[in-house]
Amino acid sequence: MEQQLLLELKEKLERGKEELEKNLFSFAKKSDKISGDWETEFPRFGNRVSEQDENADEVEEYTNLLPVEYRLELHLLDVKRALEKIGKDKNYGVCEKCGKEIKKERLKIIPEAKFCLKCAKSYNL
Repeated sequence: MEQQLLLELKEKLERGKEELEKNLFSFAKKSDKISGDWETEFPRFGNRVSEQDENADEVEEYTNLLPVEYRLELHLLDVKRALEKIGKDKNYGVCEKCGKEIKKERLKIIPEAKFCLKCAKSYNL
């Protein structure tokens, strides 16, 4: 892969990583237990009679944020893995299923792509 394109994709991945982390930090915190894991914080809306009271709106908000956290976490993991491949493995842009090169056009749109278009379709991704 051309060095200039690789640099552009790396920058795009790094910006994406920052944006994903920013989104996660808005409602979750990094877990001290597991590297790369996030925990959604239980929202506190302030209209409580006592500290032990849980507002139905807080529970609903928390329940709605859990799948968002999960999806953002998975996307962040894909971005981090792509950055690692660029950095040390040197196999960035190679399909993890068939081993063929992923088309540059696909990587420009989805720089964290793990599969070529043919294999992604077979996985229904």
